[in-house]
Amino acid sequence: MLGDRIIHRVADGVRIPGTWRHAFICNGGRYFLTDLAIYADGLIDCWGLVTLEGFEEKLRSGWVATTLPDGAEASAHDLAMWKFSEPQVWIEPEWLLAEVRDTIESLNGRPDSTERCMEAVEVFLADRTEENRDTAREAYLAIPVSKRLYALGDMDHKDWPLQVLVAGPGGTLESRPDETISQKAYDSALTYFEERAQSIAAHRSRVPADGPVTSHAPAVHLYQGFPRKSEDDPGMKGLRNDYPAPLDIDGVTYTSVAHAYWGLSVADPETRTAIATAEHAFAARQLASEADRREGWEQARTAVMTGLLRIKYAQHPDLAEILLATDDATLVYDELDSGYWGDNGGRGRNWTGRLLELVRSELHAGRAGIGLPG
Repeated sequence: MLGDRIIHRVADGVRIPGTWRHAFICNGGRYFLTDLAIYADGLIDCWGLVTLEGFEEKLRSGWVATTLPDGAEASAHDLAMWKFSEPQVWIEPEWLLAEVRDTIESLNGRPDSTERCMEAVEVFLADRTEENRDTAREAYLAIPVSKRLYALGDMDHKDWPLQVLVAGPGGTLESRPDETISQKAYDSALTYFEERAQSIAAHRSRVPADGPVTSHAPAVHLYQGFPRKSEDDPGMKGLRNDYPAPLDIDGVTYTSVAHAYWGLSVADPETRTAIATAEHAFAARQLASEADRREGWEQARTAVMTGLLRIKYAQHPDLAEILLATDDATLVYDELDSGYWGDNGGRGRNWTGRLLELVRSELHAGRAGIGLPG
């Protein structure tokens, strides 16, 4: 149910992740199509935050509607109004309640009913006792009916092999209670699960053709700092934009990347000269904030910063070595005065960190003798 429908709300300054699904609210005899928001802390927004127990009450009372009477008026706010004509609904109150419970589990990184069922199936396949089969069958029945078809993630076979497996030879299917499972059908289900396990194992061990998705080196956090002078061994401080590492650009020497960035941002050449040699990066920013910005700066600033970082690490090989030593780590850059350049506890866009990773990759390419296009 999670999919890409990721939302959040803020409670006491804490970001609470959530997701949503469509639902109908019945208020004053009219049915309103709305978004049912479900949050990791167990609260559900159905035109008001309620606990899971409160949500069950809303379901039982019909406030969250799973029955839509023929001829009833419906509305989608600011979109349309209509009347139901021979409506068909696909969910019962207990199914929706079970789905919401599953969603809360998933939001908290815990196994939902489908995952618990598949864990029970694995136990049964490893030790095929009737007791383990009964446990797997109970776990299957605990999956909301509306989700059972998708339990295997196989839209060709749906949940047919799963039903057969947990029923066993001579058993009956949930979807076809009058049909008895033959030995042949059961053997076919066993073969399905054996092949599925092999396929999953092969997929887990497969490395994408372009390499792994995530970095293998631990993330590096470049904390906010206020370096005033260069050091023989600056460590990660040397990767800060305000670290004193002079840049020669078009005959002008800027004290640091930050000085160059702010200097190039202003329209007045005299102010630019003053910024280039400002006592520290904070002073450079102050001078720039009091001057007129160059036209188009907001749209060009990311490209300018990219160029400045390339110049810094080309003109300072010792600092380039520090950057290269971070391997392929995610670089988390703090810039408390800018949510654009800094990560700032996950609230910013971390563009400096991302551009440092880009320049690092270019340095790795040069060291490996890999020519870059263009």
